[in-house]
Amino acid sequence: MLYWEQKINKLNKANKPLKSEPPKKVRIIGGNWRSRLLTVLDLPGLRPTTDRIRETLFNWLGQDLTGLRCLDLFAGTGALGFEAASRGAALVVLLEKEKRACANLTANFALLQSSPAVGLVEILQRDSLEFIKQQADRSSNLIFIDPPFQDSGLLDRAVIQAARVCDDSAGGGIYVEFPSSRPREEVEALLPDWHCGKYLEAGQVKACLFRSGRG
Repeated sequence: MLYWEQKINKLNKANKPLKSEPPKKVRIIGGNWRSRLLTVLDLPGLRPTTDRIRETLFNWLGQDLTGLRCLDLFAGTGALGFEAASRGAALVVLLEKEKRACANLTANFALLQSSPAVGLVEILQRDSLEFIKQQADRSSNLIFIDPPFQDSGLLDRAVIQAARVCDDSAGGGIYVEFPSSRPREEVEALLPDWHCGKYLEAGQVKACLFRSGRG
């Protein structure tokens, strides 16, 4: 009997369903939604900006974004766009092409609405490049560009359009994240009339906040 009991126990263990891991979370660092959590889906190319990088970025920008119009072009989890909304931005448009990621953005935003944002938040399931091409010159103040790293062409085309659309005279700028393997000079060359006023490198990520002479 002992032999068969051992066989049955092994079989039961092999057929036992694996426990599903709880969804990953990132937290909003400052503002009205400080310490609130955003659910992160496990999707290809989805790579939330880390707490450390976001904290540095919003130190660069200043803690209060009151009145700024913001675009989060490849929103993913919404960590950047929701952080801007939390800090008083007048308008934040989060763009996400992937259907499940966009649905998750909407679900995260619904949970945040227990403490409504000061400004307007729009979540659009749209192609970011097509959207920004349709925007008027100097119609936004702060543009976040953090596309999937495996497609460098997405970043290049978005950055070139952002230079036309962004007006940072009242604050803001163009924030770009890219892989640490890519030379910073390549990204700077896409924005000849802007300068990388702030820069950091953390692990596999480089980040620049570009500002114009107006900012």
